[in-house]
Amino acid sequence: MLKKQSDFGFEITSRGGDGFTLARAGTIRTPHGEIQTPAFIPVGTRASVKGVGPEQMQQAGAQALLANAYHLRLRPGPELIDAAGGLGKFMGWQAPTFTDSGGFQVMSLGVGFKKVLSQEFAAINGAYNDQNVENNLAEVVSLPSKKDKLASVDDDGVTFKSHLDGAMLRFTPEISLQVQHMIGADIMFAFDELTTLLHPYEYQVQSLKRRTHPWALRSLEEHYLQTVLRSEKPYQALYGVIQGANFEDLRRETCRFLAGASVHETAFDGFGIGGALEKERLQEIVAWCSDELNRNGAEGKPRHLLGISGIEDLFAGVEAGVDTFDCVSPAREGRNGALYTRSGRINVKNVKFARDFTPVDEICRCYTCQNFTKAYLNHLLKVGEMLGGILGTIHNEHFILNLVDTMRDRIVDGTFLEFKREFLGVYQN
Repeated sequence: MLKKQSDFGFEITSRGGDGFTLARAGTIRTPHGEIQTPAFIPVGTRASVKGVGPEQMQQAGAQALLANAYHLRLRPGPELIDAAGGLGKFMGWQAPTFTDSGGFQVMSLGVGFKKVLSQEFAAINGAYNDQNVENNLAEVVSLPSKKDKLASVDDDGVTFKSHLDGAMLRFTPEISLQVQHMIGADIMFAFDELTTLLHPYEYQVQSLKRRTHPWALRSLEEHYLQTVLRSEKPYQALYGVIQGANFEDLRRETCRFLAGASVHETAFDGFGIGGALEKERLQEIVAWCSDELNRNGAEGKPRHLLGISGIEDLFAGVEAGVDTFDCVSPAREGRNGALYTRSGRINVKNVKFARDFTPVDEICRCYTCQNFTKAYLNHLLKVGEMLGGILGTIHNEHFILNLVDTMRDRIVDGTFLEFKREFLGVYQN
């Protein structure tokens, strides 16, 4: 184990306590501060939450932010961020930071065809075959042709065609970890292949055996090397990523593999639960992972659910033992007028809100709700004023952050399941 690894830690301080739940509260300790869990981590893809400054994100309740290694590699480049003193200093954020590995772009830029994700096709079964997954995918949804794809995967890594200028570039586990170390986030993720639910079981097995599992070990190796080479820098934690789609045997196998993985006596500091999974089965699938990690000596390490922010999904993840989440959706939806309230999401651009002089949510304490009305937001968004998107983002981020904070409080006082029933009893998607 690296000496600097002691700069990162996780302590479980409370457990569900009010029924059959894996929910837990705890504290993640990083060189740039603590994260009280469960916690939602807003996404600042290019070292910025669109339109919202660091101080506003702090006021909204953010404890940490996540940035994207792929996009930051393209612009401004990891070397510049490193020279600036790391991601936090570069973006004026004083608290902990995360970076993802770039693996999501393997899927979204080509291999998975324009963000073809699980939930969109949960009802589709048997629409593919082993010989030609791409042709069968094309029968289900309008997809770009093979020549239009921006990424291709092989057993060593991924070749990307930049969406900015068409330049060819390469991502491997080694390159991903080098980039992430230069970016300097407190928590990083191993490079993995993200499959879709439309890939058959045989492909999922191949993906794990030939890519995600070997890439995890290569990520650990490079992490060890970079930590030694950059010994003057604060320690950066590395999470292994659990794949396996909807298949219990694959999810559990990957949990066992990652929990036992070690290179130069260096193990993963935590785990990301990623990949394709049916929304309706999210809690079940995450619970498999939590159970298997607990069985294999990794109960005391944090778990992060990648790319999730749906209200019901947050409750399901916390109940199944997730400690942190990230997603771009609250900001993206906020910019477009889809705003969260206790009774459900509203489209504030609708004509019925044009003369509604009440806040988005009567009891919300965010800057937007304390100072502006639905009528004003309706006006801003309809005329294209940037302020409309900014205020919508602030509200949505605050709403999700506050909701997960409340979940933590209710875990501590033993009433999480009661709170879940109360909240979801009135919330309408």
